Amino acid sequence: MADAAALLSQIRINGAIPRHVAIIMDGNGRWARERLLPRPVGHRNGMKSVRTVVEAALEAGVEVLSLFAFSQENWQRPAVEVSALMSLLEEFIQREADELEQQGVQVHFLGELDRLAPAAAAAVDKVVAQTAAGSKLRLNLLVSYGSRAEIIRAVKSVAADAAAGRITPDQVDDALFSDKLFTVGCPDPDLLIRTSGEQRISNFMLWQLAYTELAISPVLWPDFGRKELYEAILDYQQRDRRFGRVQAQ
Repeated sequence: MADAAALLSQIRINGAIPRHVAIIMDGNGRWARERLLPRPVGHRNGMKSVRTVVEAALEAGVEVLSLFAFSQENWQRPAVEVSALMSLLEEFIQREADELEQQGVQVHFLGELDRLAPAAAAAVDKVVAQTAAGSKLRLNLLVSYGSRAEIIRAVKSVAADAAAGRITPDQVDDALFSDKLFTVGCPDPDLLIRTSGEQRISNFMLWQLAYTELAISPVLWPDFGRKELYEAILDYQQRDRRFGRVQAQ
């Protein structure tokens, strides 16, 4: 089995790097349960994988990395777990902000951020401002995010523009609608990875994933690292992306 360095070399030889990789980070709770540990311990170890995967994406030449960190549905989890997740978010920002800035990572948080507690919201604003000049990798952290709510929000914005006479119905197309989404300015994901072996997309980027290549990894998120990311990219490089078209015979 090739190590991460060998896999990265092969990726570079193949040449077709996915511009945008999105990851549904799943399995923190199961990882903790298998070790008879509290769920927050799983989330803490998952935070370490975030740093590893960001570094690996930089090394591979990925332009945009989107990580599904906290869904709108996650607000329904026990208050103790939600509080622990928010504390981890603040801790991650405090610990990693300087390194992210130095590495040229531009951080964005996408979602209904008005639901964040004041301390978490302040931390988010701080790291976004601090890393605004980053040009090597755009890191999207999706927090308090749900794709159906995102689409409804976009529809309301389009409807408001039409009602105000700023646009006509004939002007509404893919590009205009995409500009109303949280991911405005980003290419659609080329590759979606879901960890822990679950085979669903969990209300994540429903519009943006129309022609995205999917990779299901059996590895739980706290154990997901460079090797697993590079294996997914290598598999992506072998695929024939037709976007609904067929080549002439």
